[in-house]
Amino acid sequence: MFTSSATGYSINGQKHTLVQRNIKQLHEQVKEGNFLALARGITIVENELSGYHDLLLGLHRNRHARVIGITGPPGAGKSTLVNALIRYWLTENKKIAVLAVDPSSPFNYGALLGDRIRMSEFYTHPNIFIRSLATRGALGGLNAKMIEITDLVKEAPFDLVLVETVGVGQSEIEIAGLADCTVVTLVPEAGDEVQTLKAGIMEIANIFVVNKADRDGAEALFRNLRIMAHEKAAGADETPVIKTIATGDEGVGELATAIVTFLDAQENLPEKRLHLLADKCWQLIQAQRMKDIDHNRLRTELAEAVKQDNFNLYAFVNHFLGN
Repeated sequence: MFTSSATGYSINGQKHTLVQRNIKQLHEQVKEGNFLALARGITIVENELSGYHDLLLGLHRNRHARVIGITGPPGAGKSTLVNALIRYWLTENKKIAVLAVDPSSPFNYGALLGDRIRMSEFYTHPNIFIRSLATRGALGGLNAKMIEITDLVKEAPFDLVLVETVGVGQSEIEIAGLADCTVVTLVPEAGDEVQTLKAGIMEIANIFVVNKADRDGAEALFRNLRIMAHEKAAGADETPVIKTIATGDEGVGELATAIVTFLDAQENLPEKRLHLLADKCWQLIQAQRMKDIDHNRLRTELAEAVKQDNFNLYAFVNHFLGN
């Protein structure tokens, strides 16, 4: 069994009842707003350490904390924009969690934390929790355990949970299934890339942000997005397009208001969220059904089977499963 001094909940020889007791205590600490306990819980969930399933089974649906996704291409100023939003909402005494998904190190699959330096002023703030997560090779701009981690974070008494994605272009649409509100951030340098939005990111944006709006081309990008939003609306509410200069906190108040307005208007579970949850359920069911499959035995039997002249992969699978 995995042993980790970082969590204290994964010790060789520990009985399951003791693990359950420790996990229940950890869960209670998370609900009380203990940031250290929350950090430990995230580590347990992300790495599937001892007590992982017990922790997830104890979670409750929290309708109070709302999830805001901040996405867009690399260099769009997402981290700076998150920083500005935090600063704005702190004036309203909001309690905020930030889950920042970074690219993975090719050596240890940990997060490359360069962008988090911009949030250093909030590291010790009692109302702000910041956690960097690595993609670990997951597609879609998110960590593979992001749904579970977000659900755990929502157990704590936060008002808002900000999820900043890696920034990998149109494959990043997974955020639309996770967030209550998805903010797509672009910069004037996007240029012709805007023409590709109709097929991808255009479909997931609840709010568009033209960041670095003091640069050349910002007004043209703003107008093009407004036209595209108008065409897509077809008589319904148009997707808001907001200009910001995050480094100077310009337009941030307008963006924060637009986010809250959108959240307040949501009543039912969005179809995109339901689609993502269905996919997640499928993955969890697959994992449960596969837990008794011994990969080493599979490889050994397969090595022998492929030597036969009449080898058929599909027949082998049926035989291995006892069908």
